[in-house]
Amino acid sequence: MNPPDWQPSPRCPDPAVIAVHESFNRYRLPLAKIERLATGCRWAEGPVWFGDARCLVWSDIPNDRMLRWDEESGAVSVFRKPSGYANGNTRDRQGRLLSCEHGGRRVSRTEADGRVVTLVDSFENRKLNSPNDIVCKSDGSVWFTDPTFGILGWYEGAKAEPELPMNVYRWDPSGKASVVAEGINQPNGLAFSPDEKILYIVQSRSAPREILAFDLINEKKLGNPRVLISAGPKGTPDGFRVDVDGNLWCGWGMGEAGLDGVHVFNPAGKLIGRIDLPERCANLCFGGVHRNRLFMAASTSVYALYVDTQGVAYF
Repeated sequence: MNPPDWQPSPRCPDPAVIAVHESFNRYRLPLAKIERLATGCRWAEGPVWFGDARCLVWSDIPNDRMLRWDEESGAVSVFRKPSGYANGNTRDRQGRLLSCEHGGRRVSRTEADGRVVTLVDSFENRKLNSPNDIVCKSDGSVWFTDPTFGILGWYEGAKAEPELPMNVYRWDPSGKASVVAEGINQPNGLAFSPDEKILYIVQSRSAPREILAFDLINEKKLGNPRVLISAGPKGTPDGFRVDVDGNLWCGWGMGEAGLDGVHVFNPAGKLIGRIDLPERCANLCFGGVHRNRLFMAASTSVYALYVDTQGVAYF
């Protein structure tokens, strides 16, 4: 079935919400079904929830725009265009929007008055590649990945030669950036464990693709790298977020049934659940009044599902 013809299941519980392991049943709401909130994107990414405005904002990278969905009316509108080919988004501890921009090869911050300023666009006097995904720690530091996807061609940015290795960075509120992880083949999505003692990072061009785990050392450095999740011969993890129990809710896809949607792993890296979507899911976030609504940016569309857990509060 083509995504434009997709319809929510008439059944409850929704058969597309699958318990791979019985432990996932506690997170399922029997009366909640997958909904499609918006469609018509070229590549939806980076959803971020604004509870104070009751809206979801996400990136549509090839269209060089960010879109907004209003919870009260269900209306979809343009939030920002051009967007600098924005990809991943989050909010800092003051509630300001942080965006990874391919076009400007930077991390930007949207101030309360609407001004968009550069947080960081270079390291040691060399341009960043194309910041991809981003998270803000409770101490106000900003952690982001910098693969080359946005400079490989003319579809998600502008073609350019990389000036730096594909690193993971920490930006300190003092304004200084530092490398916290290197040698990862196209680092992608990232998220902290609920206690912020572990940082998870997707390595999206290893074979197989992997989700790595790193211990935080003195709050500012990473150590003890290890493979938490191997995606197998066809799995493609992308962006992800963590719930209050430490489970990883991961955007997933490879164009096949059972591989397009969201895969849910417990803190030990065991697959416990799936949310099957008709499209590959690039990224997701938790939101809604109780942070128990999962918003999924999946290729041309954005989907939502109420679940019986809450996402980690980021501010």
